[in-house]
Amino acid sequence: MRALIVILIIVIVAILVLVGSGFVRLSQTREARAPQVSASSKGVTAKGGQAPAFDVETGSVKVGAKETTVKVPALVVEKAGQNQAQAATNNAM
Repeated sequence: MRALIVILIIVIVAILVLVGSGFVRLSQTREARAPQVSASSKGVTAKGGQAPAFDVETGSVKVGAKETTVKVPALVVEKAGQNQAQAATNNAM
């Protein structure tokens, strides 16, 4: 139950950040109307009602590429020589 509440709080905060930063714009295009409910001896009846409608505009993120020059360090590999073989032998003793 606590995990569900934490997730709900995170979702609400994310929505507030998106709306506050202007990345998402919400505008209501149709208002809500409650249904008309009547009760009688035959039962309960409901008529009408309307759900609200919203227009959601989201921002866009553009991803691109450009050419650039990057310096990469060089790696030099040398074969083991006599001096290196002797140093290895001395270290092993």
